Amino acid sequence: MSWMFLRDLLSGVNKYSTGIGRIWLAVMFAFCLLVYMVAAEHVWKDEQKEFECNSRQPGCENVCFDDFFPISQVRLWALQLIMVSTPSLLVVLHVAYRESREKRHRKKLYVSLATMDGGLWYTYLISLIVKTGFEIGFLVLFYKLYDGFSVPYLIKCDLKPCPNTVDCFISRPTEKTIFILFLVITSCLCIVLNFIELSFLVLKCFIKCCLQKYSKKP
Repeated sequence: MSWMFLRDLLSGVNKYSTGIGRIWLAVMFAFCLLVYMVAAEHVWKDEQKEFECNSRQPGCENVCFDDFFPISQVRLWALQLIMVSTPSLLVVLHVAYRESREKRHRKKLYVSLATMDGGLWYTYLISLIVKTGFEIGFLVLFYKLYDGFSVPYLIKCDLKPCPNTVDCFISRPTEKTIFILFLVITSCLCIVLNFIELSFLVLKCFIKCCLQKYSKKP
């Protein structure tokens, strides 16, 4: 797939984001997308080819590999990047809807197309909640699938057609563990940024409503 499309999507959302949202986009682009494209994808490139078990039984290695890697870690990382970035498309589509509405009515309907008010405020809030949900969900999924965030150098497998309990060795476990921990730390940072931005938007809206309420009083 072309990661350039995802990069362009994130760049397009940047002009509609708050200050905290721009920090999230920078973290997402520099520490997740670029690291994945430049380094992480190559680390897992030959993971099945370099997975070895001390058994010559046909099919044993494949069964053991499938048991420990029900889905490739790097592909799960790629899926996480796509799913976390997709909600930002809601904001772009909403702004595009505003543009088409103004063209249809041939007059200025909004002070600014990207002003964070009305429906766009709710759209942005929903996108933040969905992004945070995906981040937390994928962290839990990672932990459940691989029994933690570290990659062991040795696993023991006794599944058929293996004749007995065999030792299987994973290639470059330390390097893979470092990348996974990097992913976990970055995801946690993104979750914190999303919570801060969510709190900021809600608090800002609350203060604005209070000011409008008191200004109407005689």
